[in-house]
Amino acid sequence: MNDFEGVKALVTGGASGIGRATADLLARRGATVAVLDLDPATVTEPLLPYRADVTDDGSVRAAVAAAVARLGGLDVLVNNAGIGAQGTVEDNDDAEWHRVFDVNVLGMVRTARACLPHLRASAHPAIVNTCSIAATAGLPQRALYSATKGAVYSLTLAMAADHVHEGIRVTCVNPGTVDTPWVGRLLGAAPDPAAERAALEARQPTGRLVTAAEVAGAIAYLASPRSGATTGTALAVDGGMHGLRPRPVPR
Repeated sequence: MNDFEGVKALVTGGASGIGRATADLLARRGATVAVLDLDPATVTEPLLPYRADVTDDGSVRAAVAAAVARLGGLDVLVNNAGIGAQGTVEDNDDAEWHRVFDVNVLGMVRTARACLPHLRASAHPAIVNTCSIAATAGLPQRALYSATKGAVYSLTLAMAADHVHEGIRVTCVNPGTVDTPWVGRLLGAAPDPAAERAALEARQPTGRLVTAAEVAGAIAYLASPRSGATTGTALAVDGGMHGLRPRPVPR
């Protein structure tokens, strides 16, 4: 499939996990892809690596300008950079709340703000934000993280409304628990990693974690020039977690 032939894309947080799987998939489907990441050392050809700190507006603007100059324009922004947080509302201090919001929400704002002038020149512009099941379902020990992803969901809808008349589509993907390096670190820090993994798998009706490749596939659908009628949409990739309530399978 080469539905991205000639498309110029930029993926933030693209050195690992969902971002890397997305960048690789877009490139395989014909796009020229620039990756913005805090540590892009592992990014190799055909991807184009750029260092950027999404908490620093100057860093973002400089990286976007350099990437767009090399790409020769911009058609797709995948706003993926983000960090996690654990705990109830009592467990994270103000500094941590500010830090996670700065990355997960304002990071997307800064990147979109830098990219919008270039996207307006595209024939098929699209922004895809990486959101989460945490935006629409109450998950234990995820108060701060859920608050940021709820903000990303609302931001996606507002951006879609603001830019629809410019022809810029804005959507988001809502993954369930994805088998990424961050989840791996959480499991490694648990008192019983095997039991914790089993619990995370069991809360998704498919009985397993989502793969980064599956999320990348959803992002590619949303970003594709063939999806011109899709905007203001949140696409769940969560093993049915958001809407299914299957009966337990008898043992």
